[in-house]
Amino acid sequence: MNGFHTPRSPGREGFSGSREDGDHRGLAWIRPTSGWLWPARSGGLQLSEKTLASVIENLQLEQPAQDLPLLAAGTADRPVVWRHDQPVSAARFMAHVHAVAEQLPAGPAAVNLCEDRYAFLVAFCAIALRGQTNLLPSSRAPQAVAEVMAAHPGSYALGELALDAPPAHYRHLPSLLEPVSGEGPLSIPRLPADQVVAIGYTSGSTGVPKGNPKTWGSFNASNAGNMRALQDTVGQHFHVVATVPPQHMYGMEMSVLLPLLDDVAVHAGRPLLPADVAAALADVPQPRVLVTTPVHLRALIESGVELPPIDAMVSATAPMPVELAQAAEARFGAPLVEVFGSTETCVFASRRSALDEPWSLYDDVHLHPQPDGTLVRAPQLAQPMTLADIVTLHDGGRRFRLCGRHSDLLDIAGKRASLGDLTRRLQAIPGVQDGVVFQLESGDALGVHRIAALAVAPGLDEHAILDAFRQSVDPVFLPRPLKLVDSLPRNETGKLPRAALLALL
Repeated sequence: MNGFHTPRSPGREGFSGSREDGDHRGLAWIRPTSGWLWPARSGGLQLSEKTLASVIENLQLEQPAQDLPLLAAGTADRPVVWRHDQPVSAARFMAHVHAVAEQLPAGPAAVNLCEDRYAFLVAFCAIALRGQTNLLPSSRAPQAVAEVMAAHPGSYALGELALDAPPAHYRHLPSLLEPVSGEGPLSIPRLPADQVVAIGYTSGSTGVPKGNPKTWGSFNASNAGNMRALQDTVGQHFHVVATVPPQHMYGMEMSVLLPLLDDVAVHAGRPLLPADVAAALADVPQPRVLVTTPVHLRALIESGVELPPIDAMVSATAPMPVELAQAAEARFGAPLVEVFGSTETCVFASRRSALDEPWSLYDDVHLHPQPDGTLVRAPQLAQPMTLADIVTLHDGGRRFRLCGRHSDLLDIAGKRASLGDLTRRLQAIPGVQDGVVFQLESGDALGVHRIAALAVAPGLDEHAILDAFRQSVDPVFLPRPLKLVDSLPRNETGKLPRAALLALL
């Protein structure tokens, strides 16, 4: 968002945006007013079954005792997903959910590794229907999956693909191509609002991934804000094509919760190449909404691909340069809505990036600036949460400007800057195709942390980039080292895990 990357709580990652205790003796998870804190211990992610049960119990105590439908169906023939050029009705979808739920093994949780978005939706609902929790790792990399499973003893993994090296306790999802035996009238089960249906893990761009529990009630609350924002742009009903994975919280909100909780249909694929994005958009009728990231959007523009008419674009996971937003709107003839949130908070604000700098808060969301960040109150949060973002409020507190993150603010020799602004200036240098400025963990003898940078700039050398950098920043903020690389280690959503950046140095 600027969003699922922007807001951060101290030591947390935003969508931009969350570990556990294997042997939990001597450790306790704590929930202060700033949200869930998971006790960290070296050796990766660990979370005892006892601790998970304690987390769930405390979440349940803070949610209203009510049941909510698993699917906002409307009618039995309402399209939920477009798959293989055909709509999948609500009735068939729920029949698949019930059939898969009956075949799932016992266990507290399951890592949902499905890549096909329809398979993910079916697995997500089947797992929840069994009273289990969907575990959403930051990536499908074997180590990331193994760490999440180790944090949740007794869990298993579920996917639709036959993997060459599957994780432990991997279950293959049954085929979803054929009608289900006994498919009949639409039956919509209900889930307790306080049921923890997912634990989403951040991508590690600010450190080790962190787990964030989400109840069905909190998902319903956050989805309501997203729907209002999108309906204001495209109307009541629309179809989504997403380039982001469903495991990421941004992908979860914009391509999983929307079709489950409103009259929205989503394309089953996750197209990445420009031609594939165009083909996926052609598979669904108008109104069309493209859910994407700045990285994917830039690739679409530079490719010259012709897209079918789209009615809106949604972006998150990294800051959206105003020039890119304006170019996208001019190229594709649709408004671009940038959303702001984090894995911890879900989306709570949006803006039309090509026209507006301030962010508009969703209904019933309130921000309270603090000395070290911003306190967020939102319908989806059981308690207020403090993020590390520094903001200024406008228009009676209903809009805000982002001034930087507390953790990104630099103070060297009495001079101040932010890593976000330095990165923006690096990327603006002619010839620099991509780049990032970040702070190293170890300080010098005076405790000052060095600034480093990575740049993708064919045809330029380090000296030329630094000379250009000097024209726009104070010399004390010049990155040392600055290293040229062939590409930045962006993950599936375009984010930059900190460990991968440090490895390149």
